[in-house]
Amino acid sequence: MSVTVNLPRAAGISLKPDHYRAALDDEIPDLWFEVHPENYMVDGGPRLAWLNALREERALSFHGVGASLGGLDPFDKDHLLGLKRLIDRFQPEQVSEHATFSAHDGRYHADLLPLPRTGEAIRHLSSRISDFQHAIGRQILIENPTNYLPFASELDEPDFLVEVARQSGCGLLIDLNNVWVSARNVGLDPSRYIQGIPPGLVGEVHVAGHSEDPELGAAFLIDSHDAPVAADVFDLLEAALRQWGPKPVLVERDGNIPSFEELMAEREAAQVRVRSARKCHAIA
Repeated sequence: MSVTVNLPRAAGISLKPDHYRAALDDEIPDLWFEVHPENYMVDGGPRLAWLNALREERALSFHGVGASLGGLDPFDKDHLLGLKRLIDRFQPEQVSEHATFSAHDGRYHADLLPLPRTGEAIRHLSSRISDFQHAIGRQILIENPTNYLPFASELDEPDFLVEVARQSGCGLLIDLNNVWVSARNVGLDPSRYIQGIPPGLVGEVHVAGHSEDPELGAAFLIDSHDAPVAADVFDLLEAALRQWGPKPVLVERDGNIPSFEELMAEREAAQVRVRSARKCHAIA
C-alpha cells in the first residue's frame, strides 16, 4: 500500500499574498508552494492571476480546510464544485485535507476537531473520503489532527490513520508540529508515532510553529502557525525522514507573516534535513 508522490522531494512554503512577487521571481530549484484552495474559489481577480503565473513555473499543493471530512452533515455541494473547478484548472501535484470535522447541524466551526479513534469512526471517515475523492476525481492525502484533550479510543492515532488510508485508498500528510503539540498536551510518544506510519503512505510532511497557552504556559501548546518552526520540531523532522526517506516537506506559516527572506531561511533549514535523508537513503 503506497501513495504516489508527485511533488518534488524537497522543501516548499505556504504561498501568501505578501510574497507573490518574490515567489515568482525566485529561482531556487525544486521550490514548491502550498495554497488553501478556499482562498482562490473566485471567478477572477488578482489572486487567480498570480496563482496562474506561479503555476506556470512551480509545483503546487492544494491543502483544503473546509471539507469537514469527518462530519455528519452532507458535503457542501458549492464547496465541492468550486474545489473541482480549481483542481481542473490548475492541476496541482497534490491535494490534501484534514482527518477532522469542522461543521455540525449546518453550523461551521472555525476549527479542525479530531474524531474518536473507533472502528465506527474509521468506517465513517473512510466512506466520506472515498466519496470526496470520487467527487473531485483525485486521490487525496489526509492530515493528522492536533490534540488538546485526551479522549477514550480503541486504537492509537497512527493505527487509526493507516486503517483509514487502507479502506479509502487515500495517502497521509503527517504534520509533525501537530504530533509534537499533541505529544506535549496529551502524552503521545513522537518516536512511536513516526514508527507507526508506513513510509509508503506518506505523501507530504508539514512543519510549523506553535505557541504557549497564555495562561498555562509551556504546559499547554497551541498549533498556532504564527511563529518560527521550533528546534524540537526540526529534530522530529530529521528523525521522521530517516525513518520514511526523503519526502516533500512544507514550512507552514499562517500568522505573523515574516519577510520572504526569513521564510526561505526556514525553508533551507528543512531542505538541509531532506538532503540528509536523500544521502541516508542513497537517493540522488
